[in-house]
Amino acid sequence: MADNGIKKKLPIGIDDFCKIRTEGFYYVDKTAMIRDLLNAWGEVNLFTRPRRFGKSLNMSMLKAFLEIGCDSTLFEGLEISKETQLCDKYMGKFPVISLSLKSVIGDSYEIALSQLCKEIGNEASRFEYLTNSDRLTENEKNRYRQLTISTPDSEKVYSISEDALKSSLMTLSMLLQKHFGKKVIILIDEYDVPLAQANERGYYEKMVDMIRIMFDQVLKSNENLYFAVLTGCLRVAKESIFTGLNNPQIFSISTVGFDEYFGFTDFEVTTILEYYGFTDRYDVIRDWYDGYRFGNTDVYCPWDVISYCAELRLDSQAMPKAYWSNTSGNDAVRHFIEKSNKTANTKREIEALVAGETVEKIIRENLTYNNLYDEIENIWSVLFMTGYLTQRRKPDGKKYELAIPNREIREIFTDQITDMFQKVVKANTSRLTEFGEALKSGDAAKVEKLFTSYLYDSITVRDSYVQNDKKEILYHGEMIGILVNIEGWDSKTNADAGDGYSDVMVKIEEEDIGIIIEFKYARNASFDAECKDAMAQIERMNYTSELKHEGFHTIYKYGIACFKKRCKVVCEKEEYLSET
Repeated sequence: MADNGIKKKLPIGIDDFCKIRTEGFYYVDKTAMIRDLLNAWGEVNLFTRPRRFGKSLNMSMLKAFLEIGCDSTLFEGLEISKETQLCDKYMGKFPVISLSLKSVIGDSYEIALSQLCKEIGNEASRFEYLTNSDRLTENEKNRYRQLTISTPDSEKVYSISEDALKSSLMTLSMLLQKHFGKKVIILIDEYDVPLAQANERGYYEKMVDMIRIMFDQVLKSNENLYFAVLTGCLRVAKESIFTGLNNPQIFSISTVGFDEYFGFTDFEVTTILEYYGFTDRYDVIRDWYDGYRFGNTDVYCPWDVISYCAELRLDSQAMPKAYWSNTSGNDAVRHFIEKSNKTANTKREIEALVAGETVEKIIRENLTYNNLYDEIENIWSVLFMTGYLTQRRKPDGKKYELAIPNREIREIFTDQITDMFQKVVKANTSRLTEFGEALKSGDAAKVEKLFTSYLYDSITVRDSYVQNDKKEILYHGEMIGILVNIEGWDSKTNADAGDGYSDVMVKIEEEDIGIIIEFKYARNASFDAECKDAMAQIERMNYTSELKHEGFHTIYKYGIACFKKRCKVVCEKEEYLSET
């Protein structure tokens, strides 16, 4: 164990503020957000941030602070406790409807609708005291009961009609206001998840109609509403679900204000590392999980930082992982890479991004889910708003200088690029066959021509952070990505051979042919010299010895020098007669 001291637990996957504060979990104090919101709230306030950046925990924090019955001890010692006037005016003073839509998903509209019924039913069930309220009529109590009709088992299934569901939030706000004599605060977390899922699964129009009517009733001209706070990944176009709302106040990732309350600042990360004794991992954590810029503040992904620190507590030698990317299918990047295959300029821009460079793009924050992927320019905006790209300097109007935030996100791009390259290779079977025939016959000119065509068709993953003598790895990675698709070939990269490891080794047992390929990076386009060096290395390191030992009688040795989208190929053939 790396840490046997008594330290607070790390809140992996816990977004319940009360649980974190009462069960001994580490908490990064974001309660100053309450102060800033209460000093500048609008009737409807929307915060958009990528997933896993603390939206749900902040909503839980708001509920714990504002709701009647608040436990004030939860906030002792935190930043908001210094604001005595705000605490006196707002703490524990309001009925609160708190709803999360993150689970409203399903392969069909009917399944998603049942999940929405469950979320509404569970929230309505918190207010069972309404059935005994002397301030409500029997008709009003019956309207409440319509929202809580369910099966008796532990996994309740709520039977709420679509009409009752559409007016459910309005009904609850009206009943709570009448019971308490106080206007209601409404918190809706991950409001756009149902829309995103519906768009991916083909029932967008039905779901957007349901959400639009729900929101229209409860958020537009609702005399029972004090104010509402919504969170989501995207700022969905007003005409999509916010029709008729009077200027909702938007706090997006480009907004200056509230920028430090989602994600961890550098100070917060160094404080965590000092607390757990992991200060030696600061540079690694910054390389993997830093790099996001919200408004004027640079932040880390909190899910990643917490997850890695938790692993370090168990294993002090643990290596960083792509924790954030593993919580999603990364659909936005997949759509982007697939569409880029049709646009040469976009391919080059992706190559620049993966290499650590920036591109300038116009960002459209008002999009509807059903046209997110219609145009490649829309997808740039989606990638920015969902955290796959970030801004590097103050935007010029709608023009943003975009970059990949960190190593974790760069790996997502490279993985998707690799997947797309495999699809391209498999789709053109005639070229694949021709390439295999050229390789196993020693036709260096044809190998050079065809491998160059693959380089031009693919998005080359060149990383400017990689030293020149390591960039050859990127090219033999592309080569192995082609060869593994040739049936009957045993192709390996970094194969144990002779006195070292050859870049690529191929065994074609049925035809008694072995192939050794050594790559070199031809900086300054020094192709001839690098090819000569590659062939010399094959001889010096005796890379063909394993193939000889296994009895291959025909061996082709290839030296390939690469620079950007160009390559030079040389080949030598060795033949060995069978011993009699």
